[in-house]
Amino acid sequence: MSEKKMTSSRRHHLKSLMLAIAKDLLEAEAAEAEEERKRYMEENCPALSLPGSTQELQELCKKLHQKIDAVDEQRYDMEGKVSKCDKEIEDLKMKVQDLKGKFKKPALRKVRMSADAMLQALLGSKHKVNMDLRANLKQVKKEVKEEEKDAGDWRKNIEDKAGMGGRKKMFESDA
Repeated sequence: MSEKKMTSSRRHHLKSLMLAIAKDLLEAEAAEAEEERKRYMEENCPALSLPGSTQELQELCKKLHQKIDAVDEQRYDMEGKVSKCDKEIEDLKMKVQDLKGKFKKPALRKVRMSADAMLQALLGSKHKVNMDLRANLKQVKKEVKEEEKDAGDWRKNIEDKAGMGGRKKMFESDA
């Protein structure tokens, strides 16, 4: 079945629907992220109550400094992990780039190679293969036919066969 092309108005309508759905999903995702942030802040950062005396303020400052140090340690550890992962990603990208560059298909070219050389390349240097086919042929001596010997020079035979008598000789010799 042949597929019909979509009209431009239908395409525009579908595109606007997809954009509206994507916009709703992005808004929902942003609201969820804000809610997650508020929940995290409530768990890890309780409401601040300022004490009245200087002694209590000093103790509060010490606690805050300890929490800041703990958060800095976590941040430092996270930065180390992120930088390590970034280096791994970069190394893998370089490896992929190297592999893409190394294995380009070369343009094939015609190679003239004898059958012996081809078999030696395929079978290795251990196997000695002789593809000299002419060496395997039988030697046949050429026999000269007696008729050719008798015929000799063709001009002499023509003179003998010339005229009516020659034709008669030709017919008589064949029979």
